[in-house]
Amino acid sequence: MADLSQELWKKQLQTDENAVIIDVRAETELEEGYIPDARNINLYDAGNFMEEINALDKSKNYYVYCRSGARSAQACAIMNSVGIENAYNLKGGFLEWDGEIIG
Repeated sequence: MADLSQELWKKQLQTDENAVIIDVRAETELEEGYIPDARNINLYDAGNFMEEINALDKSKNYYVYCRSGARSAQACAIMNSVGIENAYNLKGGFLEWDGEIIG
């Protein structure tokens, strides 16, 4: 897992043709907005989270965020434990995001 600053996460994401964005917040938090093209996989829905994480393509690069960066760090560690090598945590999370959002 790599913790990336907001600037580095955004820069790396823009140039990565193998990127997938994962939002691990609860569905109710999505009302605050979300990063375009993000796929929501709620970390707190444990059974479903593990099922969806295990089904992900392990060759992709995953850019993971939550509200503040704590849950997404945990999610990245879990992703690493199931064989996903490239999971990048957004430090500061959605609260500090200054890029494009939907909602």
